[in-house]
Amino acid sequence: MTAAELADRARETGRLGIDTEFMGEGRYRALLCLVQVAVPAGDGGSHVEVLDPLTDSLDPGPLARALADPAVEVVMHAGRQDVALLRRAWATEVTSIFDTQVAAGFAGLRAQLGYEPLLREVLGRRLHKSASFTKWDARPLSEEQLSYAREDVLDLLQLADALAERLRGRGRLEWAREECRASLEGVSDVREVDAVFDRLPRVNSLDGAQRAVAHALVRWRERTAQEADRPAQSVLADAALVELAKRRPRTQERLHQIRGLSDAALHRRGTAILAVIEAARDDPPIPVEGERPAAPEPSDAALIALGEALVRSRALEAELAYELIATKADLQRVVHSLRDPAAGEGVRTLQGWRRELVGEELLALLRGELSLRVGDGGAIAVSGS
Repeated sequence: MTAAELADRARETGRLGIDTEFMGEGRYRALLCLVQVAVPAGDGGSHVEVLDPLTDSLDPGPLARALADPAVEVVMHAGRQDVALLRRAWATEVTSIFDTQVAAGFAGLRAQLGYEPLLREVLGRRLHKSASFTKWDARPLSEEQLSYAREDVLDLLQLADALAERLRGRGRLEWAREECRASLEGVSDVREVDAVFDRLPRVNSLDGAQRAVAHALVRWRERTAQEADRPAQSVLADAALVELAKRRPRTQERLHQIRGLSDAALHRRGTAILAVIEAARDDPPIPVEGERPAAPEPSDAALIALGEALVRSRALEAELAYELIATKADLQRVVHSLRDPAAGEGVRTLQGWRRELVGEELLALLRGELSLRVGDGGAIAVSGS
């Protein structure tokens, strides 16, 4: 089938399965190398095509439009990077995602299960996985490599069906779909300068003038890395960038005193780095916006551990993967919200089905309105204070 025929079949049946192969090593951003698509076949199985986006003959437009069509369910496994890559490479949205790894966590299976162990556990099928370290950007590809790629989607739709059936029986199918929408549909691998700047280590410890230099260095680094198609960190490491912004050297001699700058980098880009720093001295200062996160209180660790015990207990009872409900960072913010209610805004554990399952109870526990004890069989029991 052509890409257009696959898209037509997806619309007829209301679904498709998709996976990608890519190469990210040594590049600014990952290169899309293969796209494997499965659509329902008349015999109840799947028809699989392996598409090559590195050829000029592939027109991805019809499939891109199918991925963005809310009426077409897009089945993936651990699809976060696939979604980001397809959104950028094919200039499309990806909607109505059903991620089998996410679904497994709601179906009483272990969180973060890989495709092969999940397939084995749910359908009793095994993959051969003989070409996992392939250079997917090299051509031609062997039949072994293409067979490996096909395997990643051959049983994907059947796996999704089995998981959906389990979820339907537990009344959690919509929970899983809601999680897929929230966690996957908006992901991106586009490197926005402001976002990269905000993630720099210790950038908030710099004063406004130093932060302006850091921002200029980030802009230069991203532009240089993209033009050379090299990882940004290979052009200039984060730690060295922040130190350059802090010291603002004017000469090659001072530049050589910055840790993290190799001789090769200095030889190749030292003059450009000094020019960026010099030009940025006249840039308007960039103040730290908003208040810095409050430092944890000494008692927070104990409260987080208490809250984690409750969350893990409720996850176990509900046969849900704990990681779907809360992380340590989530619990830290919930504990902080006892002192500052604004800190709890946007915490996923206090929203939607998570709040219903354990969020309200967690707040009551941390306010001292409930207590925990070890009940029958070693299970955690909750009682009023």
